[in-house]
Amino acid sequence: MLPTFGLTGMDANTETALKSAFAEASMRLGGRWPLVSEQDATHVVVDMDSMYGPMSWLRLHGAGKVVIGLTSAARSQTDFRLAKPFDAEAVAELLQQIAPSDGAAPHGITPAPAPQHQLPEELSKPVSEEAAAPDQRPSAAVSATLETPAAPPARPVEAPSAVPPAPSATAPSTPAPAPSPIAPPRDRTLIDWLAPGQLNGRVRLQRGGTGVLLDLDKHEYFGPATLKPLVSHAESILQAGDFTAVDAAAWNSESTMHGQAQPLSRLLWFCALQAGKGQLMPGFDPGARYRLLKWPQTEREFPKHFRVATAMMKGPATLDEVSAACGVPVAEVADFVNANLATGYAEPYRDPEPEPDSQKSGGLFGRLRGR
Repeated sequence: MLPTFGLTGMDANTETALKSAFAEASMRLGGRWPLVSEQDATHVVVDMDSMYGPMSWLRLHGAGKVVIGLTSAARSQTDFRLAKPFDAEAVAELLQQIAPSDGAAPHGITPAPAPQHQLPEELSKPVSEEAAAPDQRPSAAVSATLETPAAPPARPVEAPSAVPPAPSATAPSTPAPAPSPIAPPRDRTLIDWLAPGQLNGRVRLQRGGTGVLLDLDKHEYFGPATLKPLVSHAESILQAGDFTAVDAAAWNSESTMHGQAQPLSRLLWFCALQAGKGQLMPGFDPGARYRLLKWPQTEREFPKHFRVATAMMKGPATLDEVSAACGVPVAEVADFVNANLATGYAEPYRDPEPEPDSQKSGGLFGRLRGR
């Protein structure tokens, strides 16, 4: 079964451009790459350069998704990387890297030839919408599987989304397999609601007599100057009705009472700090090594974090090694790592790939061999 793809954690312009590039790349490869919703996708593209990128990666990684990092950085902690700026050619290379097929299309499907390989008479007589000129192609903004003209298959092929054929009158019917049970939605806390596409505009979240104003468009919030009064906000199970829209007049009045706006990333950091309860979040190996990419944000309310950050800045280390180096319990180290994974300051460490033998032939003996 081929992987399916979705997009998340990016602005509207980037999403539109990526859908267009994806549609063109899929057409080049025979139209066999479905673009679906984030929930249904096995592989999800995340804009790691956006504020919500690291949080989206953390959430999707914990859900067992394969994450493709869209980034201008030279490397990414995600499973695959799509460099910025991108085009259809780069997307096509990515698709083939994820599911290489040696240039062959699935059974029963004829791959669409690249425009440079088509004959003039083929270009003048398109046989489908996908073979038409670029300005006649279906809109790439629709997240759907691109249709591809198919040659008669050599043998029946079972499509994942196909409807089972009606039973023959002369042959006994075979009962269709029972559908897999749908997992009930897990309880959602504030860190889930802060994910892209969940909330927008200006809303209020009231908990334990303390209110927080969230401006999702400007990525900022108004609330207490310290973070610990927001423990109930971070740990409570929340429903959509817990977030109430705030009009302009009420917003101006209430935000003034709270003082200066604070970056939403600070609230996200605190939510991730509370989420693990002394354990790494799902999907992360407690025995792996982790490292800080840069000096993270630290709060006066958590003075031990300065010691943890100092130890982690020395190089990749396991949670136990960090704990031994700074004298902070492993549970608190795990919480600190969670918070910085969510905000993009930390990542799991991967040993570098070994250098090719061709790059190791230097030195005296290498020069002698080259004579």
